[in-house]
Amino acid sequence: MNKKLIAPSLLAADFANLQRDIEMVNKSDADWFHIDVMDGMFVPNISFGMPVIKAISKYAKKTLDTHLMINDPDRYIEDFAALGVDILTVHFEACTHLHRTIRAIKAAGMKAGVALNPHTNVRVLEDVINDLDLVLIMSVNPGFGGQSFIERTYNKIQQLKEIITTNNASTLIEIDGGVNAENAKKLIDAGADVLVAGSFIFNSNNQKQTISDLKNTINS
Repeated sequence: MNKKLIAPSLLAADFANLQRDIEMVNKSDADWFHIDVMDGMFVPNISFGMPVIKAISKYAKKTLDTHLMINDPDRYIEDFAALGVDILTVHFEACTHLHRTIRAIKAAGMKAGVALNPHTNVRVLEDVINDLDLVLIMSVNPGFGGQSFIERTYNKIQQLKEIITTNNASTLIEIDGGVNAENAKKLIDAGADVLVAGSFIFNSNNQKQTISDLKNTINS
């Protein structure tokens, strides 16, 4: 069985102490850093820009998993590659020519992911599933941290897992939004490989311990 991964979302970190929180993740049992980039148009919020990601990449010692919630992501693919991003995930809903965008991400030397909003059916990815390293299922509406989890997510994971298996693909399934100790194991049992957790980790009293407990829960 493949090891299941935890990706703390830096959107929930303390921005006044970002280096401290990055070092905490470096020393923890977490596998990836999850970085949300929002443009205020595709989603009603604005988050990390290039200078902040450059600063994060200077200190982060683990995989940089970057989720673009922006319109026309093709404009910035080369920029993110230059910043040292390992996995670049774009939204299906933001790409007119998805296959071309995926190829451009890979040509820039990164792994390619596609994110789906809660209302988007997983079947839209059937034709590109073998080109994808990762599919990110949004289990809340994108834009803000701390939202409550959408229960229909479990069905979507199972449907997506079926598409991956049928096509003999090696695509990972990542879940982002409302992940906590209560639903983590259920998400893994449904077929998820990577869990993004933000508020649940960074609002806890002992963040390293919370990560460790979550990791043990999903790999038990």
